[in-house]
Amino acid sequence: MQRRPFLATLGATAAAFTTGARAQEPRRAGKKLGWALVGLGTLSKNQLAPALQKTKHSRLAAIVTGTPAKAKEWQEKYSIPDTHVYNYETFDKIAENPDVDVIFVVLPNSMHEEFVIRGAKAGKHVFCEKPMANTADECRRMIAAMKEAGKQLGIGYRCQFEPHHRECMRLAREKVFGPLKFIEAGFGFQIGDPTQWRLRKDLAGGGALMDVGVYALQACRYLTGEEPVEITAQETKTDPVKFAEVDETISWSMKFPSGVIASVMTTYAFNGANFFTAICEGGRFGMDPAYSYGGLKGWTSKPEVKIEFPAIDHFEAEMDAFSQAILEGKRFEPAGEEGLKDLLAVEAIYRSIKEGKAVKVETV
Repeated sequence: MQRRPFLATLGATAAAFTTGARAQEPRRAGKKLGWALVGLGTLSKNQLAPALQKTKHSRLAAIVTGTPAKAKEWQEKYSIPDTHVYNYETFDKIAENPDVDVIFVVLPNSMHEEFVIRGAKAGKHVFCEKPMANTADECRRMIAAMKEAGKQLGIGYRCQFEPHHRECMRLAREKVFGPLKFIEAGFGFQIGDPTQWRLRKDLAGGGALMDVGVYALQACRYLTGEEPVEITAQETKTDPVKFAEVDETISWSMKFPSGVIASVMTTYAFNGANFFTAICEGGRFGMDPAYSYGGLKGWTSKPEVKIEFPAIDHFEAEMDAFSQAILEGKRFEPAGEEGLKDLLAVEAIYRSIKEGKAVKVETV
């Protein structure tokens, strides 16, 4: 009752999350796909590049950056040849590089659409960091471009590959505690540097909601296995200067088709919100902390039901799952449609704030 067999063998992550097989490339036993990181910021430096040193099916093959000093540093550290270094102007030449199979877009949100579409035109598979884009229409264009290219588009929802989260999905879907009735979720932190791109609407598309609020939104969606149909939201700002362009704190409620209600919040104003709680007819379960890169903890209201797993590298798991899906000719999930569904909910949240009432969520 506590764990599925596949959770005991997390190495099979991709198999559990790749459905609807669509042959794209023949399986190449033992091959590691070459990944190009587009954008060498903190996430690429501290998480993605180190993770690529541990992956079974993926390897760091190329880099794309607008900063020559960064390129030199990365070349020396990871033995990347000059022919595998690109800037944002020469990026399209990556089409001529057979060593690059996958492009990972790790840029400010507003640049995701451009580089996903350019990646599609280059004939490469593309993995895109969340949120997928700034608007749902951008997501639709990205999905269309990748379909036209006949390549896979994956979205970086790392928690969907993390064993504590996966066990919570199982507990909800299999009704181990009875039917799910209510979810409470939140994720936020006190943001620092007031000049960073995350506080610029043209680059980030929004504030806390677009950055970390998406994690809490995701948790509600994958616990229910449903899409919200109605959302009521409100915004609070305690620092109108720092947050002149983007949201600081947002709380919202979501109604799902099954009758489940979710109460969710996100913030850039304070630390301490990093959780979700699922309340069912026969008990409760949840995680706290829930969305960090490490140190995650699950809990339940029944001592005999445990949510305890060894820590994993979330980024290693998601990138290898994407590579494995490509190598085995299977459709990867979460794909672009998952990113689009998040943006439809995000847009409904912002629309509810603006209109001051409950709004319906648009469908895909």
